[in-house]
Amino acid sequence: MDRSQTRVLIEEVIKDLKQKEDFLEMDNPSERDMTLESAGEILKTTDKIIKSYIRVSREDGGIMRIPAYRVQHNNISGFYKGGIRFSDNIEESEVENLAILMTLKNALHGLPFGGAKGGVDINPRDFTERELNLVSKKYVQRFALNIGPTQDIPAPDLGTNERIIDWMVGEYKTIHPGQAYSGSFTGKSVENNGARGRRESTGVGTFLSYFYLLNEWFPNKRGSDDPYNESRSSQWETLNRLHEKIDRNDPVDVAVQGFGNVGSVAALEAYNCSEAKHRVTAVSDQFVTLTNPEGLNIKKLQEYNNKFKRLPNTKEQFEEYNITAEAAGPKAVLTSDVDVLIFAAVEDQVTKENMKDIKADILVEGANAPVSVEADLHLQEQGGIIIPDILANAGGVHVSYLEWKQSRVTEMYSQDEIVKEMGSQMKSTLEKVYEEYFHEKEHTMRFTCYSLALRRLTSLLYKHGKLF
Repeated sequence: MDRSQTRVLIEEVIKDLKQKEDFLEMDNPSERDMTLESAGEILKTTDKIIKSYIRVSREDGGIMRIPAYRVQHNNISGFYKGGIRFSDNIEESEVENLAILMTLKNALHGLPFGGAKGGVDINPRDFTERELNLVSKKYVQRFALNIGPTQDIPAPDLGTNERIIDWMVGEYKTIHPGQAYSGSFTGKSVENNGARGRRESTGVGTFLSYFYLLNEWFPNKRGSDDPYNESRSSQWETLNRLHEKIDRNDPVDVAVQGFGNVGSVAALEAYNCSEAKHRVTAVSDQFVTLTNPEGLNIKKLQEYNNKFKRLPNTKEQFEEYNITAEAAGPKAVLTSDVDVLIFAAVEDQVTKENMKDIKADILVEGANAPVSVEADLHLQEQGGIIIPDILANAGGVHVSYLEWKQSRVTEMYSQDEIVKEMGSQMKSTLEKVYEEYFHEKEHTMRFTCYSLALRRLTSLLYKHGKLF
């Protein structure tokens, strides 16, 4: 889903909010409409887009000038917050869209942050460790005036990790001697005052967003007098069928696109799930899809991936590491015949071109914007449930908030405390979204999430006097 689709969806939500007379009550209806339109205009546009070129000396003697971005969308909810990704062919419009999604995500989950995003146009696989260290330090040098613990707090994203963030923290400290630096970035290593469990948090939260719906929310509502099934009969049927599989102790089949920090952890959560049997029958990375209808051994695949930074794809590799799987093209995972498909790769994976080929009943967006608006509507009409990115992949920013908070109180939380707090906060938001989505008939769950987020943002803009 690109920036234009995000903007259109914001416009549609603002139109819908005009019909909700109990929201932002004002004596003058036309003044109220203008106020809501003002909020929409503000939230469709971006506070600041900063572009620079990083000059990097390569070890082969060459010099590169690499485009780098930091986009700060909106900070009405709090300091700007968003990851930095290292990815080739990254564009300004893509980074801006991701920044808008961060604003909406933080608002939806009630976190005290606004939205931002950063990007560097490189494939980190093509750079040596020394070169990546230089890119990381140069990024901080270019954007040093615009980031910091009380301004804009970056974190790792696609193609970056705690090691890169540690380098960035070190450079920030060098540039700002004597100033507080620990909260300038989140996603740091534990030794560098990072939060325990931060690396796993997005994958854990992604799996939780689906499993809470199926195993907690749905069973609690299934026997109630409230007729949820009348509004969402097709989706209710889907949940009922999957829950019956759990009752029979039949495995729920899962496919995971992407096997990095998010996908590998989400796959392991399914593989290890003790409350209900799951079978991960397909996983992929950018090179290959691995399938096994009897279930893949996720622990062995993680061991291989941790060592080689990719999945195995040859018969010899399978035999050497005692892995039972068939290899196919990387896109094959999308059309796997499974119950649940988890996205943990990149944007624009399911569009009008392939939406009719999708067989999964529940799609979980651990990645940002993998399903287009058109595909979202089509799959919902077929009885599918699409759990959108700003709801599903918020585990990382929940833990980032705890990491940022821990840097201010100079107290380390245990991993159990962090996982418990993250789960509690996410369940509170999941409950709110599922309750509203299953009570109404027309909109997608993405629309519901945007609506809840925009209500909070509009209220804050109004209370701050920004809509006059």
